[in-house]
Amino acid sequence: MCQTAEAHGDRMLISEVNLPVERLVTYYGAGAKGAHLPFNFQLMRLPWKAGEISQAVERYESLLPSNAWPNWVLSNHDKPRIAARAGPAQARVAAMLLMTLRGTPTMYYGDEIGMRDVTIPPHRVRDPFEKNLPGLGLGRDPARTPMQWTAEENAGFSTAEPWLPLADDFANCNVAVERDDPSSLLSLYRSLIQLRRTQPALSVGAFAALPAGDDLMAYVRSRGERRLLIVLNFGAQAQKFKLADLQARVSLLLATHIDRAKQPLGDEVLLRGNEGIIAELSPIG
Repeated sequence: MCQTAEAHGDRMLISEVNLPVERLVTYYGAGAKGAHLPFNFQLMRLPWKAGEISQAVERYESLLPSNAWPNWVLSNHDKPRIAARAGPAQARVAAMLLMTLRGTPTMYYGDEIGMRDVTIPPHRVRDPFEKNLPGLGLGRDPARTPMQWTAEENAGFSTAEPWLPLADDFANCNVAVERDDPSSLLSLYRSLIQLRRTQPALSVGAFAALPAGDDLMAYVRSRGERRLLIVLNFGAQAQKFKLADLQARVSLLLATHIDRAKQPLGDEVLLRGNEGIIAELSPIG
Protein backbone atom coordinates (compact mmCIF):
# COMPACT_ATOMS: atom_id res chain seq x y z
CA MET A 1 0.00 0.00 0.00
CA CYS A 2 2.84 2.42 0.80
CA GLN A 3 4.42 1.99 -2.63
CA THR A 4 1.06 2.40 -4.35
CA ALA A 5 0.36 5.69 -2.56
CA GLU A 6 3.78 7.10 -3.48
CA ALA A 7 3.58 5.92 -7.09
CA HIS A 8 0.44 7.96 -7.77
CA GLY A 9 2.09 11.31 -7.14
CA ASP A 10 -0.48 14.04 -6.56
CA ARG A 11 -3.41 11.64 -6.35
CA MET A 12 -5.10 10.85 -3.06
CA LEU A 13 -5.58 7.40 -1.55
CA ILE A 14 -8.62 6.89 0.70
CA SER A 15 -9.08 3.66 2.63
CA GLU A 16 -12.37 2.41 4.05
CA VAL A 17 -10.95 0.90 7.24
CA ASN A 18 -13.66 0.38 9.83
CA LEU A 19 -11.41 -0.12 12.85
CA PRO A 20 -10.93 1.32 16.34
CA VAL A 21 -9.08 4.62 16.12
CA GLU A 22 -5.89 3.18 17.65
CA ARG A 23 -5.56 0.82 14.69
CA LEU A 24 -7.06 3.21 12.18
CA VAL A 25 -4.23 5.73 12.51
CA THR A 26 -1.63 3.07 11.65
CA TYR A 27 -2.97 3.04 8.09
CA TYR A 28 -1.35 6.44 7.47
CA GLY A 29 1.82 4.38 7.32
CA ALA A 30 5.38 5.16 8.35
CA GLY A 31 6.25 8.70 7.36
CA ALA A 32 2.66 9.17 6.11
CA LYS A 33 3.42 6.99 3.09
CA GLY A 34 0.31 4.88 3.50
CA ALA A 35 -3.29 5.96 2.96
CA HIS A 36 -3.78 9.72 2.87
CA LEU A 37 -7.26 9.52 4.41
CA PRO A 38 -8.15 6.32 6.29
CA PHE A 39 -11.87 6.98 6.77
CA ASN A 40 -12.69 8.04 10.32
CA PHE A 41 -16.21 6.74 11.09
CA GLN A 42 -16.39 7.71 14.77
CA LEU A 43 -19.22 10.22 14.33
CA MET A 44 -21.36 7.44 12.85
CA ARG A 45 -20.88 5.11 15.81
CA LEU A 46 -20.79 7.36 18.86
CA PRO A 47 -23.85 8.31 20.91
CA TRP A 48 -24.87 11.81 19.86
CA LYS A 49 -23.72 13.43 23.10
CA ALA A 50 -21.43 16.44 23.48
CA GLY A 51 -19.15 14.88 26.08
CA GLU A 52 -18.51 11.64 24.24
CA ILE A 53 -17.95 13.32 20.90
CA SER A 54 -15.66 15.94 22.41
CA GLN A 55 -13.55 13.26 24.09
CA ALA A 56 -13.40 11.26 20.85
CA VAL A 57 -12.23 14.29 18.87
CA GLU A 58 -9.45 15.06 21.36
CA ARG A 59 -8.33 11.42 21.48
CA TYR A 60 -8.26 11.13 17.68
CA GLU A 61 -6.22 14.32 17.46
CA SER A 62 -3.76 13.01 20.05
CA LEU A 63 -3.29 9.68 18.23
CA LEU A 64 -2.76 11.09 14.74
CA PRO A 65 0.81 10.94 13.45
CA SER A 66 2.36 14.40 13.36
CA ASN A 67 2.29 14.56 9.56
CA ALA A 68 -1.16 12.99 9.11
CA TRP A 69 -4.24 14.85 7.92
CA PRO A 70 -7.51 14.08 9.80
CA ASN A 71 -10.92 13.43 8.31
CA TRP A 72 -14.49 13.01 9.54
CA VAL A 73 -17.44 11.06 8.14
CA LEU A 74 -20.95 11.91 9.34
CA SER A 75 -23.02 9.36 7.36
CA ASN A 76 -22.61 6.78 4.63
CA HIS A 77 -24.50 4.07 2.74
CA ASP A 78 -24.14 1.46 5.50
CA LYS A 79 -25.61 3.24 8.53
CA PRO A 80 -28.72 5.32 9.35
CA ARG A 81 -28.54 8.94 8.23
CA ILE A 82 -27.60 11.65 10.69
CA ALA A 83 -31.12 13.12 10.60
CA ALA A 84 -32.45 9.68 11.58
CA ARG A 85 -29.86 9.12 14.31
CA ALA A 86 -29.84 12.56 15.91
CA GLY A 87 -33.08 14.13 14.66
CA PRO A 88 -33.75 16.96 12.17
CA ALA A 89 -32.89 19.73 14.64
CA GLN A 90 -29.53 18.23 15.56
CA ALA A 91 -28.74 17.68 11.87
CA ARG A 92 -27.99 21.41 11.76
CA VAL A 93 -25.59 21.14 14.71
CA ALA A 94 -24.02 18.11 13.03
CA ALA A 95 -23.46 20.13 9.86
CA MET A 96 -21.61 22.81 11.80
CA LEU A 97 -19.56 20.19 13.63
CA LEU A 98 -18.56 18.41 10.42
CA MET A 99 -17.56 21.61 8.66
CA THR A 100 -15.55 23.09 11.53
CA LEU A 101 -13.51 20.16 12.85
CA ARG A 102 -9.92 19.97 11.69
CA GLY A 103 -9.47 17.90 8.56
CA THR A 104 -11.45 16.86 5.51
CA PRO A 105 -15.24 16.52 5.93
CA THR A 106 -17.05 13.76 4.03
CA MET A 107 -20.71 14.38 3.18
CA TYR A 108 -23.23 11.69 2.23
CA TYR A 109 -25.68 12.64 -0.51
CA GLY A 110 -28.97 13.97 0.82
CA ASP A 111 -27.66 14.85 4.26
CA GLU A 112 -27.30 18.44 3.06
CA ILE A 113 -31.10 18.70 2.68
CA GLY A 114 -31.98 16.65 5.75
CA MET A 115 -33.02 13.38 4.12
CA ARG A 116 -34.03 10.76 6.66
CA ASP A 117 -34.26 6.98 6.57
CA VAL A 118 -37.23 5.60 4.66
CA THR A 119 -39.26 2.59 5.77
CA ILE A 120 -38.94 -0.08 3.07
CA PRO A 121 -41.87 -2.49 2.54
CA PRO A 122 -40.80 -6.16 2.41
CA HIS A 123 -41.55 -6.46 -1.31
CA ARG A 124 -39.28 -3.49 -2.11
CA VAL A 125 -36.23 -4.68 -0.15
CA ARG A 126 -33.03 -4.76 -2.21
CA ASP A 127 -30.26 -5.17 0.36
CA PRO A 128 -29.00 -8.79 0.60
CA PHE A 129 -28.45 -8.38 4.34
CA GLU A 130 -32.15 -7.77 4.92
CA LYS A 131 -33.21 -10.44 2.42
CA ASN A 132 -31.05 -13.11 4.03
CA LEU A 133 -31.85 -12.13 7.63
CA PRO A 134 -35.21 -10.35 7.52
CA GLY A 135 -36.57 -8.55 10.56
CA LEU A 136 -33.23 -8.03 12.33
CA GLY A 137 -32.80 -4.44 11.24
CA LEU A 138 -29.66 -5.16 9.21
CA GLY A 139 -31.01 -3.71 5.99
CA ARG A 140 -29.23 -0.63 4.60
CA ASP A 141 -31.92 0.32 2.08
CA PRO A 142 -33.52 3.00 4.33
CA ALA A 143 -30.43 5.21 3.92
CA ARG A 144 -30.02 4.49 0.19
CA THR A 145 -33.21 5.96 -1.25
CA PRO A 146 -33.07 8.25 -4.33
CA MET A 147 -31.77 11.79 -4.03
CA GLN A 148 -34.65 14.24 -3.68
CA TRP A 149 -34.07 16.94 -6.28
CA THR A 150 -37.53 18.42 -6.83
CA ALA A 151 -41.21 18.04 -5.88
CA GLU A 152 -41.92 16.48 -9.27
CA GLU A 153 -42.68 12.83 -9.90
CA ASN A 154 -40.03 10.52 -8.44
CA ALA A 155 -38.48 13.59 -6.79
CA GLY A 156 -36.91 14.55 -10.11
CA PHE A 157 -34.48 11.65 -9.80
CA SER A 158 -35.74 9.62 -12.74
CA THR A 159 -38.63 9.37 -15.19
CA ALA A 160 -38.76 5.66 -14.38
CA GLU A 161 -39.76 4.14 -11.05
CA PRO A 162 -36.71 4.27 -8.73
CA TRP A 163 -35.26 1.09 -7.28
CA LEU A 164 -36.37 2.12 -3.78
CA PRO A 165 -39.39 4.12 -2.55
CA LEU A 166 -39.16 7.83 -1.82
CA ALA A 167 -39.67 9.53 1.52
CA ASP A 168 -43.16 10.84 2.21
CA ASP A 169 -41.80 14.38 2.64
CA PHE A 170 -39.91 14.65 -0.66
CA ALA A 171 -42.26 17.40 -1.90
CA ASN A 172 -40.94 19.67 0.86
CA CYS A 173 -37.53 18.16 1.48
CA ASN A 174 -35.71 18.60 -1.81
CA VAL A 175 -32.99 20.68 -3.40
CA ALA A 176 -35.34 22.92 -5.42
CA VAL A 177 -37.30 23.98 -2.33
CA GLU A 178 -34.32 24.41 0.00
CA ARG A 179 -32.11 26.19 -2.53
CA ASP A 180 -34.18 29.37 -2.29
CA ASP A 181 -34.93 29.18 1.44
CA PRO A 182 -32.31 31.03 3.52
CA SER A 183 -33.41 29.14 6.65
CA SER A 184 -33.01 25.68 5.09
CA LEU A 185 -30.39 23.10 5.97
CA LEU A 186 -29.03 23.33 2.42
CA SER A 187 -28.49 27.06 2.85
CA LEU A 188 -26.67 26.41 6.13
CA TYR A 189 -24.36 23.89 4.44
CA ARG A 190 -23.63 26.41 1.69
CA SER A 191 -22.80 29.10 4.24
CA LEU A 192 -20.52 26.70 6.14
CA ILE A 193 -18.71 25.66 2.98
CA GLN A 194 -18.24 29.28 1.97
CA LEU A 195 -16.86 30.09 5.41
CA ARG A 196 -14.36 27.22 5.14
CA ARG A 197 -13.21 28.55 1.78
CA THR A 198 -12.64 32.07 3.05
CA GLN A 199 -11.28 31.27 6.53
CA PRO A 200 -7.93 29.44 6.61
CA ALA A 201 -8.46 28.96 10.35
CA LEU A 202 -11.27 26.54 9.45
CA SER A 203 -9.75 24.89 6.41
CA VAL A 204 -6.18 24.33 7.63
CA GLY A 205 -5.98 25.84 11.14
CA ALA A 206 -5.11 24.25 14.46
CA PHE A 207 -7.69 22.75 16.82
CA ALA A 208 -7.96 23.39 20.56
CA ALA A 209 -10.75 22.07 22.76
CA LEU A 210 -12.36 24.25 25.43
CA PRO A 211 -14.18 23.16 28.60
CA ALA A 212 -17.91 23.53 28.11
CA GLY A 213 -19.96 21.20 30.34
CA ASP A 214 -23.54 19.98 30.13
CA ASP A 215 -24.67 19.47 26.53
CA LEU A 216 -22.14 21.90 25.05
CA MET A 217 -19.05 21.27 22.97
CA ALA A 218 -16.64 24.16 22.37
CA TYR A 219 -13.33 24.56 20.56
CA VAL A 220 -11.16 27.11 18.80
CA ARG A 221 -9.76 26.88 15.29
CA SER A 222 -6.78 29.15 14.68
CA ARG A 223 -4.40 30.16 11.93
CA GLY A 224 -1.83 32.84 12.64
CA GLU A 225 -3.57 35.60 14.56
CA ARG A 226 -7.00 34.54 13.32
CA ARG A 227 -9.07 32.64 15.92
CA LEU A 228 -12.58 31.27 15.49
CA LEU A 229 -14.72 29.95 18.33
CA ILE A 230 -17.23 27.16 17.75
CA VAL A 231 -19.85 26.32 20.39
CA LEU A 232 -22.43 23.58 19.78
CA ASN A 233 -25.48 22.69 21.87
CA PHE A 234 -26.22 18.98 21.57
CA GLY A 235 -29.31 19.27 23.78
CA ALA A 236 -32.86 20.51 23.40
CA GLN A 237 -32.57 22.94 26.33
CA ALA A 238 -30.88 26.35 26.28
CA GLN A 239 -27.33 26.46 27.67
CA LYS A 240 -25.00 29.32 28.63
CA PHE A 241 -21.36 29.45 27.59
CA LYS A 242 -19.01 31.89 29.31
CA LEU A 243 -17.02 34.12 26.99
CA ALA A 244 -15.28 36.33 29.56
CA ASP A 245 -12.56 33.73 30.21
CA LEU A 246 -11.47 33.91 26.56
CA GLN A 247 -10.18 37.44 27.09
CA ALA A 248 -11.20 38.50 23.60
CA ARG A 249 -13.84 40.47 21.82
CA VAL A 250 -16.32 37.94 20.41
CA SER A 251 -18.24 38.70 17.21
CA LEU A 252 -20.74 36.28 15.68
CA LEU A 253 -20.00 35.03 12.16
CA LEU A 254 -22.59 32.30 11.63
CA ALA A 255 -25.29 30.45 13.58
CA THR A 256 -27.41 27.43 12.85
CA HIS A 257 -30.47 29.60 13.66
CA ILE A 258 -30.77 32.21 10.93
CA ASP A 259 -32.53 34.73 13.18
CA ARG A 260 -29.49 35.25 15.44
CA ALA A 261 -28.05 38.67 14.65
CA LYS A 262 -24.41 38.98 13.62
CA GLN A 263 -23.16 41.26 16.36
CA PRO A 264 -20.57 41.41 19.18
CA LEU A 265 -21.37 39.12 22.10
CA GLY A 266 -21.00 39.97 25.80
CA ASP A 267 -19.50 38.02 28.68
CA GLU A 268 -21.59 34.95 27.86
CA VAL A 269 -23.73 33.59 25.09
CA LEU A 270 -27.04 31.79 25.51
CA LEU A 271 -27.37 29.00 23.00
CA ARG A 272 -30.88 27.84 22.36
CA GLY A 273 -31.62 24.15 22.14
CA ASN A 274 -30.11 22.50 19.06
CA GLU A 275 -28.10 25.61 18.20
CA GLY A 276 -24.49 26.17 17.21
CA ILE A 277 -22.46 29.30 16.57
CA ILE A 278 -19.18 30.32 14.94
CA ALA A 279 -17.63 33.53 16.24
CA GLU A 280 -14.47 35.51 15.67
CA LEU A 281 -12.16 36.12 18.60
CA SER A 282 -10.34 39.46 18.40
CA PRO A 283 -7.82 41.01 20.83
CA ILE A 284 -9.27 43.45 23.35
CA GLY A 285 -8.06 47.02 23.03
